[in-house]
Amino acid sequence: MESVYELYRRGCDLLGHGDYQAAIVPLSRARDLEPGKTSIRETLGRALFHAQRYEHAAAEFQAVASAAPTNDYALFCLGRAWQQLGRHREACQPLALACSLRPEREDYRVYRDRARRAAGHR
Repeated sequence: MESVYELYRRGCDLLGHGDYQAAIVPLSRARDLEPGKTSIRETLGRALFHAQRYEHAAAEFQAVASAAPTNDYALFCLGRAWQQLGRHREACQPLALACSLRPEREDYRVYRDRARRAAGHR
């Protein structure tokens, strides 16, 4: 049986090679063994997002953001997943928080502004 670390490393390697669907398997197993590890959940969220499984990705990023509310990347990714699901109004808050935590990130601002426009905000 693989350790959590081995599962995580294998998932990271698969993710790094663009094999998103395959990465989900070991990362999900690692998450199930260590559900409180935000690094595992964030990486799993990335794999799910790239595999276009946005609902599941949003759940992982939400778990990370709940455990670490100042994790700008998790907030950004949560907002992006909700955008992909067409939930622009919901995406506004995490994207705005990510922007306030990292105001130098232009990409955060671009997606925040897109969500605002799509949600009918100015």
